[in-house]
Parts: sequence; C-alpha cells; structure tokens
Amino acid sequence: MMKDSTIVTPFFKASWLIAQKDLIAEFRSREMMSTMAVFATLSLLIFSFALDLDRVARQDAISGVVWVTVAFATILGLNRSMAMEREQGGLDAMLTASISRVSIFLGKLVGNFLFSISVGVLLLALAVVLYNLPGLSLWLLVLLPLGTLGLTTIGTLLATMTAQTRARDSLLPIVMLPMALPVVLSVVKATTAALGNAPLVDWAPWIEMLVLVDLVYLIACYAMYGFVLEE
Repeated sequence: MMKDSTIVTPFFKASWLIAQKDLIAEFRSREMMSTMAVFATLSLLIFSFALDLDRVARQDAISGVVWVTVAFATILGLNRSMAMEREQGGLDAMLTASISRVSIFLGKLVGNFLFSISVGVLLLALAVVLYNLPGLSLWLLVLLPLGTLGLTTIGTLLATMTAQTRARDSLLPIVMLPMALPVVLSVVKATTAALGNAPLVDWAPWIEMLVLVDLVYLIACYAMYGFVLEE
C-alpha cells in the first residue's frame, strides 16, 4: 500500500501544480479569460439580434447558440494557452522535469476546463436576459460540466498536437470541431430538452451518450498524450 501511494501522490501533485501555474498566470495577466469572455459575449449579442424569433423559437435555438459559442471560445482559449507555453518555454520546462507526461495532460485539462466552464456560466446568465428565458433547469448544473469536459479533453490533446505547426491558429478549429461533434450534438439536444422541461425519459439517452463520449475521450487522450508530447 505504501508503495502505491508513493507512486500516485506525485502524479496528482504534479498535475495540480501545473493547473495552479496556469491559474496563477491567468490571474496575473487576465489575457485569456478576458479574450474568451469578450468573444463569447459579443457572439451571443450578435446571435440575439440576428435571430429575430418568437419566444418559443428562441428557446429552441438558444442551446445551439450557447454551445457553439462555448466551443469556439474554448478553441480561442486553447490557442492562447499553448501560445503562452511556447513564448515562456513552459512546455519545454515541463518535459525536462521528472514528472509523468500524463500528469501534464491532466494539469492542462483542469486549467482549460475551469476557464471554459467559467465562460459557459457567463453565457447562460446572459442568455436568460437576452433571450427572455423564464429560468434555467437544474439539469444544466450537470450538462454544463459534462459538455465542457468533453470539449476541453479533446481540445487539450489537439492543441498540443497542433502547437508546433505553422498554421496552428487556424488548424486547431479545423481538426477539433469534427472531433467535438458528438459532444456538441449530445449536449445541445439535452440542453434543449432541459430548457423545455421535457420528461427526462425522453432525453436521457443524450445524457448517456454524452457521458460515454466523455469517457472515451478521457481514456483515449490519457493514453495518447505521452506519445503526442514526444513527437
């Protein structure tokens, strides 16, 4: 038992220190979160004015608007995060440290997840005002973390893969959006049903699909991240 704990503890400690590094750096600069928040807010405002729909139609459209905006804001944040790692030599420093490659993935994932879910909370709050929603379902407290986790998991891996390419800023959305389609589709369908107060039995399969996709992405990215860093 003691042997196992000495192996596991450094892994999670290293992951937390990496996540903490990203959070402290962002707290000092406020570059990434401010960019993501401004982009998300402007996007939601544009959609609000462009979609001149009645109340029922707006309620049906808001799920897609929010989650597409979260997806693009996440891509924007991932690109900025990796750009900061390149500029400051952070990734090279982590590679030379005596830590597991997978702990780097987990640490980056935690940071990216917290940034993206903060934007998601902001968007949902704005959506209530801009789209005249009567209120938010408590199920969104489940759907928001699940959807954000799927986006940031696959995004963290792909952002690392494209970081060394010349067209990295434009390449990440091209490769990420098709890969994230199962997450976006599932969470949009589930969010639409939750906002419409549909019976859970009607849209529970979308939650199950979302959980399954998240697990597949987590396992696949966990297994592949070490190889991606070595390339």
